[in-house]
Amino acid sequence: MQKRLEPKNKTSWGNVASWYDELLGGVGTYQKELILPNLQRLMGIKEGEMVLDLACGQGFFTREFAKIGAKLTGVDISPELIKIAQTNSPKDIQFLVSPADKLTTIKDGSFDKVTIILALQNIDNMKGVIAESFRVLKTGGKLFLVLNHPAFRVPQKSDWGYDAVKKVQYRRIEKYLTETMFKIDMTPGEKNIKVKKYTTSYHRPLSTYFHVLHQAGFLISDLDEWVSHKKSQVGPKQKIEDTARKEIPLFMYIEAIKTK
Repeated sequence: MQKRLEPKNKTSWGNVASWYDELLGGVGTYQKELILPNLQRLMGIKEGEMVLDLACGQGFFTREFAKIGAKLTGVDISPELIKIAQTNSPKDIQFLVSPADKLTTIKDGSFDKVTIILALQNIDNMKGVIAESFRVLKTGGKLFLVLNHPAFRVPQKSDWGYDAVKKVQYRRIEKYLTETMFKIDMTPGEKNIKVKKYTTSYHRPLSTYFHVLHQAGFLISDLDEWVSHKKSQVGPKQKIEDTARKEIPLFMYIEAIKTK
């Protein structure tokens, strides 16, 4: 059973909207170089399909799906990000400001496909989001989830390690089964940010995602694991690091169908 882990301070990515917009559109990002082509390959979007991009942020994926010919609606809780999405997108894409677990303006059975990309792990009421996704999908419609891999990327409880004897790089996991809430720096490594902004992230084991999807009425129809597209700089550990990258996936894709 999913536990509600209430954050003391809920923080929207809207507080760093401009920085986040520049990040996603940059060269070499996971969103652009890894996640997008995999989704285009697996989703099979057809011209004229109704697609909901839930927790769409500044609309990067929303715009890309629209280019295929689908009719897109993007929803996000952040007015700042939705404003950026509207400014940078064609007028035929609809954008709405709304929490993902209360889609009050969207009717039952409105969409052929729903995407939640790298967002579900940042939402407290996951059960409500999945239930709403089920409600707004047509019978036979599909939900597509992209997550930071829950088995290998546990916030503040996982990291890369190096075994000097075996000469291998490995993934160190301190915790996995315990559902946990974490405070996350929104702009890690950025030196030009005067005031740091934080959000909350939730680690849940893979079984929790499966249980919540099943309880909502979904049939899980596909699962894929994606490794990094990046390569290490030239150096003594380059080959070792690149080998680890190709063996340990950073992202997980789950496809679920509303069968009735």
